[in-house]
Amino acid sequence: MIEKQLKKWFSKHLLDWHESVNNRSMPWKGIKDPYRIWLSEIILQQTRVQQGMAYYQRFTEKYPDVHSLAAANETDVFKLWEGLGYYSRCRNLIITAKTVSTTLNGQFPRSEEGLLTLKGIGKYTAAAIGSFAFGLPLAVVDGNVVRVLARFLGIHDPVDQPAVKKKFELHAAEMLGKADPALYNQAIMDLGATVCKPGRPNCDACPLSNKCHAFLHAEQDRLPVKQKKIRIRNRFLYYLVLSAGAFVAIRQRTGRDIWQHLHEFILMEKDESMDQSDFNKLSNWGIQVKGEKLVAISEIYTHQLTHQKITSQFVHIRVENKIPIEGYHWVSKNKMKTLAFPRMISRYLDSHFL
Repeated sequence: MIEKQLKKWFSKHLLDWHESVNNRSMPWKGIKDPYRIWLSEIILQQTRVQQGMAYYQRFTEKYPDVHSLAAANETDVFKLWEGLGYYSRCRNLIITAKTVSTTLNGQFPRSEEGLLTLKGIGKYTAAAIGSFAFGLPLAVVDGNVVRVLARFLGIHDPVDQPAVKKKFELHAAEMLGKADPALYNQAIMDLGATVCKPGRPNCDACPLSNKCHAFLHAEQDRLPVKQKKIRIRNRFLYYLVLSAGAFVAIRQRTGRDIWQHLHEFILMEKDESMDQSDFNKLSNWGIQVKGEKLVAISEIYTHQLTHQKITSQFVHIRVENKIPIEGYHWVSKNKMKTLAFPRMISRYLDSHFL
């Protein structure tokens, strides 16, 4: 149990800082619309705030309410999401929009239990929607909150362990300022994002430093503790950009691998890097046709995911006629502009092809 006096002191100084000093501005701060709060939270998962803002603005302009998003063409939604990555978020976004619009008559549930029944909404997002939109006494627990509490309370347990995550949820609920949970939640997240930062926290500007364990014991760089070491898988993806006149051979990715439902060119995946001579002819791809013309071989692209490093290169070859390619279909270059591609392929398209 955390001492009652310490909790009161923490909440008072945090909220005083939020009212008098904190000027972190974001378009979704202070709003009560559960749709826009939900949308911002889904966009910001695994996404930097500065990048997420632009997507939030585009989504709310095109789909101002949950009904318009639910009725949207799914290809258009994926195209608007293009570049944000973690596309399961987009799939869940579409599913939940349809559920809220049709099954729930456009109304988001007003309880934590109800919010947790929606696809893609976990405890953090439910707490954010519940507290910000409906004033529910739910504590948000994101990386910023964990960092603030680990340092302030001096918690040395590894925060990436399931049992410890549960411990932080309990601590966060204890510390929550229940008089105005939305204000408190926003304040502690902003403090973690702007002052109690991961690398070099600005302890001189922190309203909590007088009673902060990490500051008093010079442990800012040691807390929070993380135990897991992420194993990075290296993947080498080579793409054949096969064109015939104004048409290009592509497919939509299926299965449960990365970039599900996005589009791509003819793919050859290898366990190690290849020399250009291994993919610069159609015969290297198992395609036998006359009249091929090598247009260009791209530079090497790299793309870092959480657990994977992707290395790719593109070879553009032109043929005279649209030949059958198993698993792929031909689309016009104009049609391609409406389809969603992984960010790495979009980078290639932006500078080399369209």
